[in-house]
Amino acid sequence: MDSQRVLDQWGPAWSSGDAGKILPLFTEDVHFEDVPLGVVTKGHAELRGFVTGMLGALADVRFEVTSRFVAADGTSGALEWIFHGRQVKDVPGLPATNTPFHVRGSSVVQFRDGKIARESDYWDLTTYMKQVGLSK
Repeated sequence: MDSQRVLDQWGPAWSSGDAGKILPLFTEDVHFEDVPLGVVTKGHAELRGFVTGMLGALADVRFEVTSRFVAADGTSGALEWIFHGRQVKDVPGLPATNTPFHVRGSSVVQFRDGKIARESDYWDLTTYMKQVGLSK
């Protein structure tokens, strides 16, 4: 799979909430980081745990990709997205409020062998907290 195709599939895969659709986009030894949450995973098993735990606490999940870029050499890229959903279960540090949210974010990626080998996600935790009523 080429880098552009991986990014084309990124939004639908994450929107599915299904680790079985998300993990094939990543190398077995992927380094994944959710910067605002301070989460770092290494490898499919750890990423599966994050995906299952985080997305399992949400309903109505949708990642709307608003732009994407792949470098000319195909080794790196980036996505801008809007993350929509409702948190229906507590996760550490974020109690559920069942309130809809939509948060802008971006992912910076590095590719190897047609898959994402590294992904760093950046999104606005403050906006999320305000939208769901956990902060003023």
